Amino acid sequence: MTDTEATYDHRATARETRLETDSLGSLEIPADAYWGIHTARALSNFPISKRPISVYPDLVVALASIKQAAARTNADLGVLDAGKAELIDRACQLVIDGRFHDEFVTGVIQGGAGTSTNMNANEVITNVALELAGRPKGDYAFLSPYDHTNRSQSTNDVYPTAIKIALAFALRHLLDELEQLRASFAAKAVEFRHVLKVGRTQLQDAVPMTLGQEFHGFATTLGEDHARLSETLWLLAEVNLGATAIGTGITADPRYAASVVTHLNEITGLRLETAPDLIESTSDAGGFMSFSGTLKRSAIKLSKICNDLRLLSSGPQAGFGEINLPPRQAGSSIMPGKVNPVIPEVVNQVAFSVVGADMTVTMAAEAGQLQLNAFEPVIAHSLLQSVTWLAQACWTLRVNCVDGITANEERLGTMVGSSVGVITALTPFIGYTAAAALAKTALLTGRNVADLVVEADLMSRDEVEKQLSPARLSGLEATTMAIPVIDVDAATSD
Repeated sequence: MTDTEATYDHRATARETRLETDSLGSLEIPADAYWGIHTARALSNFPISKRPISVYPDLVVALASIKQAAARTNADLGVLDAGKAELIDRACQLVIDGRFHDEFVTGVIQGGAGTSTNMNANEVITNVALELAGRPKGDYAFLSPYDHTNRSQSTNDVYPTAIKIALAFALRHLLDELEQLRASFAAKAVEFRHVLKVGRTQLQDAVPMTLGQEFHGFATTLGEDHARLSETLWLLAEVNLGATAIGTGITADPRYAASVVTHLNEITGLRLETAPDLIESTSDAGGFMSFSGTLKRSAIKLSKICNDLRLLSSGPQAGFGEINLPPRQAGSSIMPGKVNPVIPEVVNQVAFSVVGADMTVTMAAEAGQLQLNAFEPVIAHSLLQSVTWLAQACWTLRVNCVDGITANEERLGTMVGSSVGVITALTPFIGYTAAAALAKTALLTGRNVADLVVEADLMSRDEVEKQLSPARLSGLEATTMAIPVIDVDAATSD
């Protein structure tokens, strides 16, 4: 044991404790901890993720909001002493305001359908309330995590409701970042609106377009994803709070379900509704699966955009080299001067993770049995991680990449000028067959397409230049007209 380890061990053994008891026995709990015996057992049972639930602040706030709404409802209904309800209410508000989050220590992956998370919340809020009352932590005879903070509730209605509220909070942030990223691509579309380039299909040269049109396409697809993600809010609006254990409402006043949702909406600013069938709602995780699928769609489309950015910036000498991504760090420990597209790469990896998380959510939703799905902890972790990572991915892509992209206009111009793809714009005037013959000649000889068309006496120089103007090549001006009959032999003769 090192000196440092010995010192740490001495401090740990010297730490003051309090004794707490549950149905399984008694445990020594650190005296300064706001969590209690149920959380202590969870820490021992689930050393899996090494990530506490506090890594998702939205989930902690959601749990405190539910406990606050329950305290107010129980006081309204006369099933909880008003003074005790007020203490719980005040303690919840402190958590909502960002206090005591480091006391939510239970691991994100846990058995028990979220019971450890619910009890962690009950214990922390109860001990904060006891402190507000001038009482010592653990004085559960005065205020109990079970009988008071958890009154009219069960993990089975608190936990899934908290997940939905947390996702709704997190989704707001993701939607904001997605909109800002869309706006950045739209701004680049305006900046690059006159920059001609060669479009590609199946990685082969196709027809001309502008770089602005390409970036406008990126902006449009992100806008569509913003709309689809916004629509998922309704999946998160239906909650089973008041269902208690399995959906029958046992131990709760018949008026509780409607009242607690009203209070919860006031606290959260959301528009939650009580599910029409609480038994079905308590056992079904289909809404989480649909939400996850929409996240996956957004992640995949974002990843495709990043693939395009990596291709367009490849090289810079031996690749496409059409755009320049901002250099963010040295790209190699052996090759001097190398700079890699690290920002699109990290966004790609976030997308891969979201896809994997979607499979996890799917399997967890399928694994539910009878009146409860015991696997909502991994659903919560998977979805909250996906939403959080996607929001951060949008931020870093915008700030560290898109906003600083520049166009290699000279290179793009050269490629358009030498591309046989421009002859497609002339097919309405010279016909497909003649155009194909001239394209073949241009490829074999390396000659300019416009020169070949003029030499074949198919169009005048002025006509060719007019039709090959940037506006017409990019489709900003209509060019189609009746196709005349062309003498193919004449078009290909010397």
